[in-house]
Amino acid sequence: MVFALLAGAAGIGAWKFGLISWLRARAPRPSGGELQVHVLDVGPVEGDSILIISPAGKSVLIDAGDAGKGKVVLDALKRYHVEHLDYFIATHPHPDHIGGAAEVLKATKTDVVIDNGVDLSTPAPAPANKGSKTAKASPPTVVSKKGKSPVSFFDEYKDALKQNGAKSEKAQVGKKYDLGGGAILTVLAPSEPFFNKDQMKAGGNDTNANSIVLRLDYGDFSMLLMGDAEAQTEQRLLSKDVDLKVTVVKVAHHGSKYATSADFLKRAQPEAAIISDGAWNRYGHPAQAVLDRLKAIDAKVYRTDLHGEITIKTKGKLDAAGHSYEVKTAKETTEDVWSGREAQKDDSSRSGFIAYGDFGPPPKAKTQKSSKP
Repeated sequence: MVFALLAGAAGIGAWKFGLISWLRARAPRPSGGELQVHVLDVGPVEGDSILIISPAGKSVLIDAGDAGKGKVVLDALKRYHVEHLDYFIATHPHPDHIGGAAEVLKATKTDVVIDNGVDLSTPAPAPANKGSKTAKASPPTVVSKKGKSPVSFFDEYKDALKQNGAKSEKAQVGKKYDLGGGAILTVLAPSEPFFNKDQMKAGGNDTNANSIVLRLDYGDFSMLLMGDAEAQTEQRLLSKDVDLKVTVVKVAHHGSKYATSADFLKRAQPEAAIISDGAWNRYGHPAQAVLDRLKAIDAKVYRTDLHGEITIKTKGKLDAAGHSYEVKTAKETTEDVWSGREAQKDDSSRSGFIAYGDFGPPPKAKTQKSSKP
């Protein structure tokens, strides 16, 4: 009986491995053209913005950094001769990912905009019923010192989307986008039901946990684009028959300690890890624990806070040394890429995680005043 169960388990494992191998074999062959992935430097606070240019010339922009970073993204589009976007993907409604989206969408013709379907739009005020004595006034909208509501970034994003005229889609797990030349972009998450705050008691943030997660494939090259996914997102992916083994991973949530788990890395086995983080972030990104886990699997690490913009180029084929890609950074760094940052705040919902962006540079270290003689 025990032997039969073991044999059955082995058979299922072999079947899964065979299925993944079969799916890889069926993947489009690389055209021989160059695929480019540009992880833009939208610091020094925090944010994500990634530009993909396929071998066929199709362009995908994933996120657009925080408010005020739209110009950085637009300059990059101009620099890489991208005159229009085939796809803009908003991974989740946090300002450090879509704060700059309005500026980009207003200036760039876009065919399709994809997000996770979560709507944070400011609700329209209820019409007053003058004839009713029991009518209650709507509670006032909370505004910042600058006169904006906490979700104004999302209102601006939706308004810009309407002005742009792009087709709007909700991300669907399993949907594939053919970028041409043999490059394929596949949606891996979020799957429903979405995570809620109660499921974040072990740490993390529910909005982040419901990020869009993508897999990019081009011949022998593959990449996971994790958005701000949390460990809960990773566990859900690990529980499914999803091919997570990749060449490169864009590390989730800027290197937060609440993501990039050991179990996830064991399955993904990336050769390289890209961390999009800001030197001024208050959350200790990247966390030392994450860097230690990446070091344990012997992954090469690149960080936008230290290297600036990071570019990956590939023709989808292994070279004589067994490599399928090359990485170029905007600048060299003399700092230790394996040294994490000290957290001033905890990036977890349970601890009052700042859901609507950071507030400028971290406070300066206090210095003792010298006594005058």
